[in-house]
Amino acid sequence: MAAHIAKVSQLSPRIIRILGSNPGPMTLQGTNTYLIGTGKRRILLDTGDPSIPEYITDLKKVLADNDASIDQVLISHWHHDHIGGIPDITREIKPGGCKFSKFPRISHVDEEIEGISLTFLKDGCEISTEGATLKAVYAPGHTDDHMVVVLKEENAVFSGDCILGEGTAVFEDLYTYMQSLQKILDLKPSVIYPGHGPVIEKPQPKIEEYITHRLKREDQILQTLRAGKPLSAAQLVKIIYKETPVHLHPMAELNVNHHLYKLEKDGKIVCKDETSWSVSSSL
Repeated sequence: MAAHIAKVSQLSPRIIRILGSNPGPMTLQGTNTYLIGTGKRRILLDTGDPSIPEYITDLKKVLADNDASIDQVLISHWHHDHIGGIPDITREIKPGGCKFSKFPRISHVDEEIEGISLTFLKDGCEISTEGATLKAVYAPGHTDDHMVVVLKEENAVFSGDCILGEGTAVFEDLYTYMQSLQKILDLKPSVIYPGHGPVIEKPQPKIEEYITHRLKREDQILQTLRAGKPLSAAQLVKIIYKETPVHLHPMAELNVNHHLYKLEKDGKIVCKDETSWSVSSSL
């Protein structure tokens, strides 16, 4: 059973979490958005889903209760449940002079949200407000524009959708995703505030669990390819996912393909034709 998460929670003296009120299979209890800082001008990380007006109502109340306004909005990545609330914030809250910032998408040169200009961040840049200094760290893989954010005063990491409070994350590119997991591990955070799910109080074991899970699946694929002739992703699924219901095999095949492309980038396997893979002769 998923952990209960309150709509609004004061997580630390500097952090208030406002739940997006958009629960679902991919969003768990909903999107976690975070109001960060201690003064009158604060930073909002992620914006929820525009189809849920309840979120804006909750955000307005939090701002009023804390006599605060939004100085800047940071977006962890382009997915709708994280960036979609920007137009509602500009219409309903009208944060004067507020900047909307994120990392650029590699595949989209001219990003725009309903005519709202976006400011693009650089890896390692710092954003400060009263009581909080944030460092933006480029961590692609889940998406090509994904970032995690370090709250320096608390050695805390906001992990977006790179690491979830429950379950495992999906990704666009496993090769860069694994690099990002290692990057977060190297940060040695004291706590992780994820984009979905409860707070992760013991970050190191959680990150290592994520890495180990992917490496275990990778090893299964390599061992299967070493044992015989070249195989396609669909054939690998039938061998490796024997305990998985057949109707879930298409999703498993997508996952296997991610692993195959990563292993190819690692130089461990080669594509023999358009669909079949085998272990590299150099191994």
